[in-house]
Formats: sequence, structure tokens, C-alpha cells
Amino acid sequence: MPVPLFDTHTPLAPLRAEILARIAEVVEDSRFILGPNVGAFEAELAAYCGARHAIGVANGTDAITIALMALGVGPGDEVVVPSFTFYASAEAIGPTGATPVFCDVDPDTFCVTADTVRAALTPATKAVIAVHLFGNVAPIAEIEALGVPVLEDAAQAAGSRSPAGRPGALGAAATFSFFPSKNLGCFGDGGAITTNDDRVAEMARMLRFHGSHDKVTYEHIGFNSRLDEIQAAVLRVQLPHLEGWADGRRAAGEHYRAAGLGELVTLPRPVAGADPAWHLYVIRDPRIELVAKALAAAGHGQKAYYRRPVHLQPAMARYAHGLSLPGTEEAASTHLAIPMSPVLSAEQAAEVTQTVRAATS
Repeated sequence: MPVPLFDTHTPLAPLRAEILARIAEVVEDSRFILGPNVGAFEAELAAYCGARHAIGVANGTDAITIALMALGVGPGDEVVVPSFTFYASAEAIGPTGATPVFCDVDPDTFCVTADTVRAALTPATKAVIAVHLFGNVAPIAEIEALGVPVLEDAAQAAGSRSPAGRPGALGAAATFSFFPSKNLGCFGDGGAITTNDDRVAEMARMLRFHGSHDKVTYEHIGFNSRLDEIQAAVLRVQLPHLEGWADGRRAAGEHYRAAGLGELVTLPRPVAGADPAWHLYVIRDPRIELVAKALAAAGHGQKAYYRRPVHLQPAMARYAHGLSLPGTEEAASTHLAIPMSPVLSAEQAAEVTQTVRAATS
């Protein structure tokens, strides 16, 4: 049977009645903007991550921009960011007035390292965006030891763990996306910022609300970027199940390993000490196009996400002249996401593995 790249329906099916009831409560209450569900979800998310604050915003991209500005990033500054990531990780730097400076990744983990960040630092560096790509957990403490504030892009890492704690409480601040396919997804767009810094949290709350506390006095040029009350209600139903879903994602990775997939292609490697809740399960191989064609022919989900890294995108060309990022180039040309979900079974993993075996034998 074909195995989909994502299965968002099956995990949510048992929650359908509760979700619909919560949505109905919001409609009945008629408080749609920054209502009680947003406040409650912010408290619950902060507690889950181990952070002092969570601030709900409209989407994950706004979360990065607002968090950077709350950290003091502005015109004339530089922000180090990996090129092997979703475009928004770098795009979100632009509205701050700062300049993106691209760094390399470790192709085995797909994450930045202290060494790849160090190579991109300059006296103008104001912050580093460390992306927890595909659910792996970048080594935040090692990067922070370089002396620059680190913003975690945790959009793909809800439910992951590290020895130092969960994504969301490892750096100066962190950002989340609740896009529907994420480990914790809402029914539209949504995002959040988490931090242990009271000043950063206060600034982020103002910036998401036009730069104002009270809609009377405007202290900053901000944004209209607030997590929707209905989406917060949906997320509140799901958050208690996130840990179980994360365990399901980890189990799915072990199903692939047990099926022998690692004998055929390179499996994703966790950063030392990390326990990823795989948002995407991304394999690598020099013959990856053959693998992709075979999986597609069998009806199995597969997708190459970042064949053209961010620094090679037309809009970023001005920041990338003469730039060489060998780890990024290797990861971009050899990677492929294969089916991953909290409910991926051992039988499904074996079926996908058999297709890969046939393509690589």
C-alpha cells in the first residue's frame, strides 16, 4: 500500500469532537483576538518548553522577525543564518533592516555547528539563527559560547529533546511555526516566540500588537501579528498529546533502522545527545534521484525540500557572492524526505525500505 509523506489525519481523528467543541466555545464567547485561549496556550506552551514566556503570533516567519527585533537587531547589524533551511529563516531577517550572513551546516545532522557559525562571524554580528532542522537539535550552548545571542528556529522541532532541555528554552529566544504539517500544527497559520528574558518577552508582546501595550500609545513601529483565538483553542487540545506523537516519530525512525534502511542509504544522525522528534525523516545518498523516482512510482511520499539552498535563491544573490558552503551543497544535492508521522508502522517502514532496496541494488 502507498505510504504518504505525512499523515496528519490519523493522529487528529480521536480529537475531532473535542476540537470542534472548543471551536464552538470560541464562537459562542465571541472573543476572537487575544482571548482566553491565547493566554492559556501561551502559558501551557511555555511550561512545556521550560521557558518563562511564550508569545503567540500570526505565523512562524513573523515570529523570527519579531524575536530578532526584540533582541535588538536592526539596521547595520548582521545575522548569521544557515543556507540549508526553509527560505523564511533568512527572509525574516530583512524586515529588521539587518543583513543575513549565510553559514554552512554539518550534512550528517543538517544543523549548524559552532565551527560553521564561527566562520561567518564578524564584528557586526548581532545574532545567530540556529535552525533545529527536520527535528534535530542544534548545539545551542556551544554556539552561545561564541559570545553572540542565539535565536532558535524551532519550527520543526516541537517535541524534540536535548540534554540541556527542550527547544524553546535553550537560547536567548526561540520561534515556532504551527503550520498544519508541523509536529504541533493548527488549522491554518500560527506561530509563537518563547524566551526566559523578561525584556525580550515584553518587547515581543508590544511588537506583535502595533508596538503598543494599550492601543492608545504606540512606542514602536510594530506588526499586526497575533495568534488567532480559534487556532489557540485547537492547539490547546493537541498540546497534551505532543509528547506521545513525538515518541511515535522517534519509533518510526527506529522502524526504518530495524528494516535495514541504514544499510542502503545514510540515515539522519542526531546531534550528540539530542533525541529528535523527527518532523521529516531525511535520508542521503549519491543515487538519491533514483530513490526518489522509485518511491514515486510505488506511490510512496517523497520530497526534496531544499535542492536550491537559500543563498542561491534569486532574492538572496546580493548576500552570497563568491560564497562556498560545501556541507550545504552536499546536503542539498543528496537529501530526500521519506514518509514520517507519529503513526508510521513497522510494516509501512519495511515497505518503503524495500522500495529503496530495489532502487539501490
